[in-house]
Amino acid sequence: MADHAQHADTPAMDYQEHERTYTGFVHFAEVATVASLAIVAALAVGGTKHAWGTALIGTLLAVVGTGVGIASTSISWRAPAVSLVLMLLALLLL
Repeated sequence: MADHAQHADTPAMDYQEHERTYTGFVHFAEVATVASLAIVAALAVGGTKHAWGTALIGTLLAVVGTGVGIASTSISWRAPAVSLVLMLLALLLL
């Protein structure tokens, strides 16, 4: 069996750093998921409606929103969600 006791030559676990890393990972995963959906919606606009200019603008908005969302924890996934909503509206209305 593995010995999980604390040894003298190994440092103690830094749980605050583990929590910070986990929170950062979840934050990145949320932003990246919404950004991916926004880019897929932009590709759907370009492919089905042949509005590649609109799709390009939506993709650029998604990339900028992803940068803002990753940089700001308070805005988070809402920044690329703007592009997602716009591309879904374009998909419905064009």
